[in-house]
Amino acid sequence: MKILNNLLVMTLLIFNTGIKADVTDAGKPIDIVVYRSPSCECCGKWLEHLKKNNFTVNDVVTDDVQAIKTKYGVSGSMASCHTAVVNGYVVEGHVPANDIMTLLKTKPKLAGIAVPGMPKGTPGMEMGDNKDSYKVMSFDKENHYEVFNSYQGTQ
Repeated sequence: MKILNNLLVMTLLIFNTGIKADVTDAGKPIDIVVYRSPSCECCGKWLEHLKKNNFTVNDVVTDDVQAIKTKYGVSGSMASCHTAVVNGYVVEGHVPANDIMTLLKTKPKLAGIAVPGMPKGTPGMEMGDNKDSYKVMSFDKENHYEVFNSYQGTQ
């Protein structure tokens, strides 16, 4: 009986240690590098969205955002106004922070995720209650695309 009690106590200690590690990791800020044009106002609003959602943003202002997109394999059909890199993944456009978190937690074999264009109502593109329906797309290095998440608009 004493051995059984000791095993139970050890199991609970191990379990509790695991929970504490997960909570600590969940609270740790996530580093992200964002490349954007100096003239784009919505990019700054997206950066604020990231900061409010526990990201530490390295804001790189560049006059040649297209060179960054080319370097990281963002095709014209996935392009938006800014490109970010986080933990080896590319994040293109006004992707909600929760989708970036899902990407980082699930670690799929992808090059990245994107919100092509600049849909109204995406983080950084808020325009009152008007929201477009939009899709967050995943893409790989061979430019295969799939829907990663989708959002309903208000119109």
